Amino acid sequence: MRSYVLQRLVYMVFLLWLVSIVTFIIIQLPPGDYLSTYISRLEQAGQVLADEEVAALREQYGLNLPMYARYFKWFGQMLQGNFGYSYNWEKPVRDLIGERLALTFTIAILSAIFTYSVAIPIGIYSATRQYSIADYVISFVGFIGLAIPNFMLALILMYVAWAHYGLNLTGLFSPEFQGAPWSLAKLGDLAIHLPIPVIVVGTAGTAGLVRVMRGTLLDELNKQYVITARSKGVGEVTLLFKYPVRVALNPIVSSLAWLFPSLISGGTITAYVLGLPTAGPMLLRSLLTQDTFLTASLLMFVTILTVIGTTVSDILLVVVDPRIRMERAAS
Repeated sequence: MRSYVLQRLVYMVFLLWLVSIVTFIIIQLPPGDYLSTYISRLEQAGQVLADEEVAALREQYGLNLPMYARYFKWFGQMLQGNFGYSYNWEKPVRDLIGERLALTFTIAILSAIFTYSVAIPIGIYSATRQYSIADYVISFVGFIGLAIPNFMLALILMYVAWAHYGLNLTGLFSPEFQGAPWSLAKLGDLAIHLPIPVIVVGTAGTAGLVRVMRGTLLDELNKQYVITARSKGVGEVTLLFKYPVRVALNPIVSSLAWLFPSLISGGTITAYVLGLPTAGPMLLRSLLTQDTFLTASLLMFVTILTVIGTTVSDILLVVVDPRIRMERAAS
């Protein structure tokens, strides 16, 4: 087990390095750069820059260097904890993304806990009561959950809260705490505002995971080893949780690989609607303005979450599924 974990960690580091190269190249593929976008804005405002001024700006922003030189400059700085300079925000990237990444990660972790704690028990309950009224109700609600976009659910909750209770659900902080330094009062205000975005963002995966858990568990319950164990007098609860549930958890555990990045990239519109100061809206703005270092840093963060999620899911699969442990031991 220890050698397997070390092997996965080595693969993770190597993969992150390769992804950093691909990410940086992809960002450079669209025509133009941040400076061309900036000059275009100035021209629309009636201000024309001379060629000497343009050349000076290109040198100032490091855009006169070839792409490989810009990559090694960015990668070397990133290893030192310096992610470069944001042209659009005119601030170091580290100063821009620090708090946003912390808030994004907090919402992602809490949303994942909400998603799994709700989806797994409901999926088990629905599968063990197939074709009952409860199963039909859960399936109906699940299909509605799959059909309703998260941003629409956010709009509905915002309207109900404001129209009937006079509550403003946007943002993660009250107006008096926005921009204020961190304190116990600000943490308490954050805790009050967190449930709504966590529930709204978490429902993106809950309905789908309920369907996956139900379908996989139903497939296991109809297999011969379950019928044989039941005929030998094994208790229903012991039988259910010792084998079928553990095997049915495989696709659920595997979903960790895409859950975290999907909560960030897929929740961008929801973050805009709820006014959340997370990484999604900043990533979209950096892509639109071709802010190279900010975009590359945010994409690397999403990639790190994906790779970490994949590694954790692979390790958990070895723990959850005894068949995988046997295959590892045999090899």
